[in-house]
Amino acid sequence: MSHARGQNDGRPGGNLTSVATPTLVRGARASRSTITLKILMAGSGALFILYVLLHMYGNLKAFAGHDAFNEYAEHLRELGEPLLPYSGFLWLFRALLIIALVVHVVSAVVLWKRAQAARPVKYEVNKYKHSSLSSRTMRWGGVTILLFLVWHLLNFTIGKVNPTGGATTDPYNLMVDTFGLWWMTLIYLVAMLALGMHLHHGTFSAAQTLGWTSTAAARTRARALGWVLAVVVAGGFSLVPLFTLFGVID
Repeated sequence: MSHARGQNDGRPGGNLTSVATPTLVRGARASRSTITLKILMAGSGALFILYVLLHMYGNLKAFAGHDAFNEYAEHLRELGEPLLPYSGFLWLFRALLIIALVVHVVSAVVLWKRAQAARPVKYEVNKYKHSSLSSRTMRWGGVTILLFLVWHLLNFTIGKVNPTGGATTDPYNLMVDTFGLWWMTLIYLVAMLALGMHLHHGTFSAAQTLGWTSTAAARTRARALGWVLAVVVAGGFSLVPLFTLFGVID
């Protein structure tokens, strides 16, 4: 029982000194903390997936024309009235998304630092040999999405920046002006590529964290779901800027 209780210090009447127990306790706490962070990442990620699907649906209203797109945008601002003030629901939802974003980013940074600390010696072999491209670009893809999100909010929500110098009061016209510029559409498409790859690997990682990949079939389904979400979301979001750039939406 010396491994759990400690060992005698060799002196007559010497006390048993604790050796392994504190290490085991610290290790158990760290393990529980890591699992908690992964669950927080999975939960906040699921919220973002729900949001981007709803947001994509709203974006696709552009194909219905100017009035339909603007009516949808106005409807979002009227949600919750009269219990909430004008745009109140939108700001509450945005606050929830900001909290989820902070939780997601902080959890990701802490987990990455722990992984680096646990692997002080660099790989002697190619560490990317058995990893997918989406998993290898997860960190930088996340940074890309975060930077794009800041610009996207400035462009369409906070302050509203029209890169052509035109008016910003009409949501549909602001969208057309923005994506009528090839370089703005290119920035958007690069961000959507990063988002698609992030969704692909993130979906599988979340399923793994929640214990949904215990069998080969379950892992295959999780990877397939990741691909479906990546293609649907990134592809759906890319349609409007591309069709605007090519003059279909004007």
